[in-house]
Amino acid sequence: MDTIRLTTAQAIVKWLVAQRTVVDGKAVPMFPGLFGIFGHGNVTCLAEALETVQDELPTWRGHNEQSMAISAIAYAKAMNRRQIMIATSSIGPGCTNMVTAAALAHANRLPLLLLAGDTFQHRVVDPVLQQIERFDDATVTVCDTFKPVTRYWDRITRPQQIVRALPQALATMLDPADCGPAFIGLPQDIQAEAYDYPVAFFETRVHHIRRPGADEREIAAAAAAIAGGKRPLIIAGGGVQYSGAVERLTDFAARRGIPVSETVAGKGTLTADHPNYVGGIGTSGIPPANNLAEEADVIIAIGTRLQDFTTASWTLFKDPNATFVSINAARWDASKHFATTVVADADSAIASLDEALGDYSVDPAWLAGGQQDVQSWNEYLDGIAASPQDGRITYQQVVQAFHKTAQPDDYVLSAAGALPGELIAGWRCLAPGTFDSEYGFSTMGYEVSGGLGAKMARPDGEVIVFVGDGSYLMANSDVYATVFTGHKVIFAICDNLGFAVINRLQLNTGNAEFNNLLSTARHTPDDQGDFPKVDFVMHAQSMGAAAERVTDLTDLDGAIERARASATTYAIVIDVAQYDWIEGGSYWEVGIPEVSEREQVLVARAESDACLKHQRMIHGS
Repeated sequence: MDTIRLTTAQAIVKWLVAQRTVVDGKAVPMFPGLFGIFGHGNVTCLAEALETVQDELPTWRGHNEQSMAISAIAYAKAMNRRQIMIATSSIGPGCTNMVTAAALAHANRLPLLLLAGDTFQHRVVDPVLQQIERFDDATVTVCDTFKPVTRYWDRITRPQQIVRALPQALATMLDPADCGPAFIGLPQDIQAEAYDYPVAFFETRVHHIRRPGADEREIAAAAAAIAGGKRPLIIAGGGVQYSGAVERLTDFAARRGIPVSETVAGKGTLTADHPNYVGGIGTSGIPPANNLAEEADVIIAIGTRLQDFTTASWTLFKDPNATFVSINAARWDASKHFATTVVADADSAIASLDEALGDYSVDPAWLAGGQQDVQSWNEYLDGIAASPQDGRITYQQVVQAFHKTAQPDDYVLSAAGALPGELIAGWRCLAPGTFDSEYGFSTMGYEVSGGLGAKMARPDGEVIVFVGDGSYLMANSDVYATVFTGHKVIFAICDNLGFAVINRLQLNTGNAEFNNLLSTARHTPDDQGDFPKVDFVMHAQSMGAAAERVTDLTDLDGAIERARASATTYAIVIDVAQYDWIEGGSYWEVGIPEVSEREQVLVARAESDACLKHQRMIHGS
């Protein structure tokens, strides 16, 4: 057997470079890049290996370990999980900074490879710089914190272990059922050790994402459940897009007259002008989808994990005899809530289901009702766009102003706070797969770094990031990264002077305003009501972006035009209203005190209890 002597770090890098995948019919690198902050634990060995392969595996400089891992996740999302980015960190806080990003990838079923430095295996010099010592278990390091939030976890304690570990990590990330983050801890002494690796381990290999077919018995049961219904509704989740099943689902729904609603991750499955499109569903959904959901007797959930925002905490579906059919590559997701289960790739399952349903179709009146609601909703949105300004600009006015100039290859990105709800309800996608709102883990701070990753994946269109002042203050260093690397992003920074959407939840549950808006937070010793404000324009400019502030709706169109014309990253800072929200939506269960001195809290609790009477526990209840 031919061998080659390499350090563990060198062998890892050589193997990563050799992995390929197929995108749009072309073989391309499985790992197109790596984000890294070098320090104690990864600079002397892993960086040494990466420096020699910059053309094949470019290393992008990070500014915060969580942020760079988020960029990697957003890249994978924009590529429909076809390629995987890597993030590497040093020992200690560099490592633990990535835990939140790992949880984000885990919740959203997105691939991410994390390579973190770890402490010496020989332990002679313990405790080393940045080491956390567990008095009861000397084998535990901070790398163990990733175990609950990764799909694959390993620590390399001998150089030869990577021959087994790396393929297993990649197999997990490519598995449509188990897809999520993989973590490999790399003790710095093991990184430096050399081993005679088999040359065959580094041969180029092209990987494909498998399409597990459905059990014919499950297809038969699902077809029977659907055929027995007169008012079916499809819920399209992110799995439809990851499967590449958009075209097949669209054709299936159109021929059979079934309306299609979308989850947050599934938004952009159908274009907003498609006759079968009825919009977002659930807590942040819109009336066309939610009205149909209340009446539906068969709900066909495809590629969704049925998060509480999708189901309005399971109060949305009012027909007590409604049947659920769940199609998902992951058994865990397909088997939820007593649904008729189809464990399979979405594209394959829809094809099999289509054949099994024969000439089944739906009374056109069912879809027509949804179409009328969509028309009314569009008129409502157009009215917002044309409405005169009264006070601060509303979130939805910002959304509609950007939508007026939207192009099919624009990619819209947001996360957490008020903007996902406003965008789910108000952004009308012109092309499939052009929307990303991170709402699986609802991670404030995803937006700026996510915009960088999305632009890397989609260099030809504009990437438009909608971000609130709260999220921007949490993580903004990658504004500089977009400028530094030449990946232009348009940032719409909506400044409402605090965490206004959580303030809304606080008020809606009967509580007093407290610590969410800047005006209600403790801020100065004398606390006289005034408070310092962030100049987001100057901040963005200090990191190299072009920037301007908009306080009047009439000035927003010109600012958007200048942002589109700009050759570099452009930030539009917009003063937005704190209490004006788009209509629509549905119930969401949150904990409301059962006992309180505030009458408003007790009223809110009673209203919530009334909604919970509609909450479905199991099928048929």
